[in-house]
Amino acid sequence: MAAVAASRKSTLAGRKTRTGSNIVVKVIASSLRKGNVVDKDGKLYVILFAENIHPGKGTPVTQLDMRRIGDGVKISERYRTTEMVERAYVEEREHTFLYSDGEGFHFMNPESYDQVVASEGVVGDFAPYLQEGMAVQLAQFNGVPISLVLPQRATFEVVDTEPVTKGQTASSSYKPAVLSNGVRTTVPPHISAGTRIVVMTADGSYVERAKD
Repeated sequence: MAAVAASRKSTLAGRKTRTGSNIVVKVIASSLRKGNVVDKDGKLYVILFAENIHPGKGTPVTQLDMRRIGDGVKISERYRTTEMVERAYVEEREHTFLYSDGEGFHFMNPESYDQVVASEGVVGDFAPYLQEGMAVQLAQFNGVPISLVLPQRATFEVVDTEPVTKGQTASSSYKPAVLSNGVRTTVPPHISAGTRIVVMTADGSYVERAKD
């Protein structure tokens, strides 16, 4: 009986398991983000795109586009937002972005000073938002970078946008703009070229005027 009770207690508390050197935790699908790693059918996948969809009618769902770490195969999966998915916590440590070249994107572990190179496929759409000296969370599998997570916000200069027109207010419609990293976004009408702004690294959307 004691063994049965212990087993039941373990099952109830056992949202966390270990697969090889990786810890797997069950989380709701809606909590997953780009760069996270999930364990599906015993194989690890890196999330390339995650979107929570809330239709007017029907059940809210989470759309995930993923790349299998073993062979690079890409798949798309759709889960109910409250459905439990196994998130894998692979080796993930803070690294500092150094530079990029033909070999890839170079990062350094600030504690050991070891350097690793992430491929363009791993960095993906994050590339324009990487800044020299930026601290990122870099995940590695068997010593090879597989995904990274950037700070949610970063600061860039607006290099091109429509000039401010007299009578425009912050509540007016946003206007197109180009940032110093080449990303196109939209900004409030009172923002002019040369202004430094804070944007979301997930999609380049405007947050606020930089305070520095």
